Amino acid sequence: MKKLFTQINKLPDAPGVYFFTRGKDILYIGKATSLRDRVRSYLRAEVAESRGGRIVQMLALATGVKHEPTASVLEALLLESELIKKHQPKYNAREKDDKSYWYIVVTKEDWPRVLMTRGQKLEASPYPLEATYGPFPNASELREALRLIRKILPYRDTCKPLSGKRCFNAQIGLCPGICLPDGKAGAGTMDAKSYRQRIRHLKLLLSGRVRPLVTTLTREMKVAAKRHDFERGGELRDQIRALTHIQHVGLIKERAPSSQTNFRIVSYDIAHLAGQAAVGGMTVMEDGELKKSDYRKFKVKRAGDDLANLREVLERRLAHTEWPQPNLIVVDGGPNQLKTIREVLAENKLKIPTVSVVKDERHKPKDILGDQKVVTPHRALILRLNHDTHNFAIRYHRQRLRQRV
Repeated sequence: MKKLFTQINKLPDAPGVYFFTRGKDILYIGKATSLRDRVRSYLRAEVAESRGGRIVQMLALATGVKHEPTASVLEALLLESELIKKHQPKYNAREKDDKSYWYIVVTKEDWPRVLMTRGQKLEASPYPLEATYGPFPNASELREALRLIRKILPYRDTCKPLSGKRCFNAQIGLCPGICLPDGKAGAGTMDAKSYRQRIRHLKLLLSGRVRPLVTTLTREMKVAAKRHDFERGGELRDQIRALTHIQHVGLIKERAPSSQTNFRIVSYDIAHLAGQAAVGGMTVMEDGELKKSDYRKFKVKRAGDDLANLREVLERRLAHTEWPQPNLIVVDGGPNQLKTIREVLAENKLKIPTVSVVKDERHKPKDILGDQKVVTPHRALILRLNHDTHNFAIRYHRQRLRQRV
């Protein structure tokens, strides 16, 4: 046990994967944001209550602790899954069958999808599978990991390739734009060969092999530079930078491209059915992250047209002087909605940049009105928050309709 204590105290305060061992046998594998703090927690008196008798039994058998440092918790999460699959440690046995857990799959198609699915659905998958990664016991942790991965290496999930219409994820930079024919969609499109290369990169990352991936991307960046393909070189440089500067999962955030901290965007939308059960939804984003604790619902009291409803919602929000004022306001609609917001702000002697998201007949974003100096650096954030606001308002509206039945 003294040897075990010594090894634990030598662990670094860094992310990685740890192994409890007995001789050459691996008893248990885990991941950590801080290897030192995580493994030390196993030595606390209350370990039986917090981790259960099975872990207490494992600790009684363990004679050593090894570790493999990673550049990030994201890498540790993926590497842990691969190592558990490879070594099948006895004390990593789950309380539930693996079929209850989650997997990442890459489909075997001309334009492969990257999807998250439960184990019991693997055999009945509607798509042939090229690769499978997992199991992952924590669904929310896995969703967060995929969200972060997709910001670095955008991929396809549900959009239809070459459909001629840019999907929503392509508009906010989470899909490489394969839904439009190469050469017709402008920046962001990707041909089949380039997308296949993207899938190879993703497979390296999903295997927890970040260092080999960075080496591959660096080599490709040098080739792009020799060919004077500076756009491709810049894209690869940004991917390398993102992969090598993640310190923990929460650090890859879609930060507002501003020197300000706590950059706050507030978005509004009105939902109703022919004027009935009218509601307003307000959502908030700070530093590129949805701040759901600040979301607010408004039941419209003086039912009128969209503009009157919007005016009422904003006036009621501004009455709450204890709520922090935003750096940017987003509204769903066109010039009239934008004008209404600005009028209410002027009446309250407030100067806050305001933009509106114009939708087409299928309620897809078509344009963003307002000062383009504000729009351009925040376009992805504006579209993402507007999308969430619309869904938030619709859910509340449907809830009110059910209550009236």
